[in-house]
Amino acid sequence: MPIRRPAALLAVLTLALTGCGARVAPGTGNAADRPSAHYPVTIDNCGVRTTYDKAPRRVVTNDVGIADIMFALGLEDHMAGYIMPAYRGDLAAVPWKSAYGKVPWLSKKAITKEMALDARADLVFAGWHYGFGEESGVTPASLKKLGIGSYVLTESCRNGTGDGSRGVMPPLEALYTDLETLGKIFDVEDRAAALIKKYKKQVADAQAKAPEEGERPSVFLYDGGEDKPLTSGRYAGPHDIITKAGGRHVMKDLKDSWTTVGWETVVERNPDVIVINDYGTPSAARKKAFLESYPPLAHVSAIKHHRIYVMDYADLVESPRNPAAVTALAEYLRDVHTG
Repeated sequence: MPIRRPAALLAVLTLALTGCGARVAPGTGNAADRPSAHYPVTIDNCGVRTTYDKAPRRVVTNDVGIADIMFALGLEDHMAGYIMPAYRGDLAAVPWKSAYGKVPWLSKKAITKEMALDARADLVFAGWHYGFGEESGVTPASLKKLGIGSYVLTESCRNGTGDGSRGVMPPLEALYTDLETLGKIFDVEDRAAALIKKYKKQVADAQAKAPEEGERPSVFLYDGGEDKPLTSGRYAGPHDIITKAGGRHVMKDLKDSWTTVGWETVVERNPDVIVINDYGTPSAARKKAFLESYPPLAHVSAIKHHRIYVMDYADLVESPRNPAAVTALAEYLRDVHTG
């Protein structure tokens, strides 16, 4: 384990004494640190209730969709930095491109407690398997011991089954929930409400052009894996992206977010379209080549008719990019339907 620098150790002591929601005595501290009339606010996040006496000011995020949420809400001034691999998607296509240049990119590796300490974080915004996990030692409980608060991405909420499955609500509802909740935490509720209204309209417009229920192409989301494919269940972003775009999600019965299945299940459900989740390695081209050459899939409709559609990871995880992803996939599926 890396040796903590003095600044990190100081952060432990300071945060342990104050915490991100600590009250400030009248007439002390900086004006920016004093509670406003908006506070205190109490929110529910993945079944955990937390009260904030002020807005966190040094948030560290883990993964691209989570940084997107903060940037979409205009909260870059409340961030100490973001952590994510190199695949951030097409930044030229997002309205918060400048925020990515303004906020420090802390690491391309998974978040560690040392990273949070070195950034003097007062809140870590991550998700289960999006930075939080017992195997890494980075959990809301372990951060709390260091005086650092946590906010869990709603898409990743554990559902209480005891098997590690994730997901407690439809994916787009999870996005809207996080926008609304963070709006309360950071006193930007009007901004959050405007975004939710905009995104719901964008999705509704795409839905209005979808084929009738019985005519919709069936779709399988392929994340990767050759022995067993990693795919999306009903609680990960692709489920809503596929269904709202006018497709039938062949794995909608999986009560989980991201999970593995057997190839025999894919063959049995015979999807009309396969969507590739493009990120890191192997490349989308390598994934496509594998799918097209894998003998068990030879007679699957999507392979026979060359209906493989590539989407970026940043569009498929919970993110403000999801509504635009619905629109883009809807156009492709309409072509499949009419073709």
